[in-house]
Amino acid sequence: MEDLSELYKSYANEVKTFLILLTSNVDLAEELTQETFYQAVKSIHRYNGECKLSVWLCQIAKYTYYNHLKKERKNKHLSIENIMQMGLDIPSNHDGPDVEVIKRNTLILIHQKIHLLKEPYREIFLLRTSSNFSFKEIGEIFDKSENWARVTYYRAKTSLAEKIEGDDYEL
Repeated sequence: MEDLSELYKSYANEVKTFLILLTSNVDLAEELTQETFYQAVKSIHRYNGECKLSVWLCQIAKYTYYNHLKKERKNKHLSIENIMQMGLDIPSNHDGPDVEVIKRNTLILIHQKIHLLKEPYREIFLLRTSSNFSFKEIGEIFDKSENWARVTYYRAKTSLAEKIEGDDYEL
């Protein structure tokens, strides 16, 4: 038990800071920090030492946040824009090698899921999020109406959210 207390004392502030940057919510970050260490204790046998302990804990924190978003989405309709921002809004003055690894892994996961979308969902989603095209412009590109573009984008977001939520984030 003393080792767990030392683990918490050594890494809680780092994990909490990471979660504050990820969530932009101090209260939520504190709650998720507690959950992160609970999950870490449950899965400590899986830590193999291949990465720094702080990186491992931040990965657990990230997936704890993902699980929180999944639960919240069931309670209220969470936009895919929030999911897209996971790991991307960390200010550059806080970037370190550990944060960069987590941000990169998050980006890779999201882009893998985007590429699983069927056409025209994938293209419309990318036109809207990456190229900032308006719905009117997207409709014109596809020779369709603005409303068609809105509906198709909504369906693409829903499909992407389902693909992301379909992952098992338990560590």
